[in-house]
Amino acid sequence: MIKTALIQNNITASKAENLSHVKDMISDAVRQGARFVVLPECFQQEYAVKKFADNAEELSKPGMSPTFDMLQASSKGITLVGGSFIERGPDSQLFNTSCTFEDGQLLGVHRKVHLFDVDIPGGIRFKESSVLAPGKEATVVNSELLGMKIGVGVCFDVRFANYAEHLRSSGAKALVYPGAFNLTTGPAHWTLLARARALDNQAYTMLCSPARSPTAAYQAYGHTIAVDPYGVVIGELDDKEGVLMFDMDPAYVDKVRAMIPLEEKRRVW
Repeated sequence: MIKTALIQNNITASKAENLSHVKDMISDAVRQGARFVVLPECFQQEYAVKKFADNAEELSKPGMSPTFDMLQASSKGITLVGGSFIERGPDSQLFNTSCTFEDGQLLGVHRKVHLFDVDIPGGIRFKESSVLAPGKEATVVNSELLGMKIGVGVCFDVRFANYAEHLRSSGAKALVYPGAFNLTTGPAHWTLLARARALDNQAYTMLCSPARSPTAAYQAYGHTIAVDPYGVVIGELDDKEGVLMFDMDPAYVDKVRAMIPLEEKRRVW
């Protein structure tokens, strides 16, 4: 069994305070036995397009990313999917980037492929592509500590079934999506998408959100959720700060896939 912790943290206007607080939450989860820890999308800053550039960090220059440094230091002895943060990449392009670490080493970098561009009358209008560039690659990391492969996406990536299918066909037994759905799409789609991706791919599926902040311009839905390979919800938080702890069993993935052999029946149309 793999003790897993999904962290749903409050976010303030201070990046330094957020990083310090999340570092403490990771440490607390590890003290409770967590070997696999997941953080939310933009866990260390307010989710606002107009603030992305000011909060961007460079990964290519040592010491230029306090978020990277905190995540790396916090991953000693565990596997950590470090939510996401805004990266300033080549040619000053901005990406919504998720870094996965294991025992102090970088395992993989995922840049959000499907950017969040929506316009829902009476609901929400948001356009990440006005500031961010899309990533171009799917991300699967091989965790030696956990003895399994993990597929990584960020938020809007979860809406694309073919992306998740690619992660599964690349060997992933768990699908992890740091995300920050809103109060319009969250109630309607969040749990449905988590269960659909889990059921379609017979993989543990985790959607990890920030807590809701009533004073923030962007209201995150919260409701961090974990679903097992049979499509059953293991646990779900409300919209307040908290940690969802559960046991993940890679052998159960194999059992479910043997009971209902979707992969050998799958056809490409």
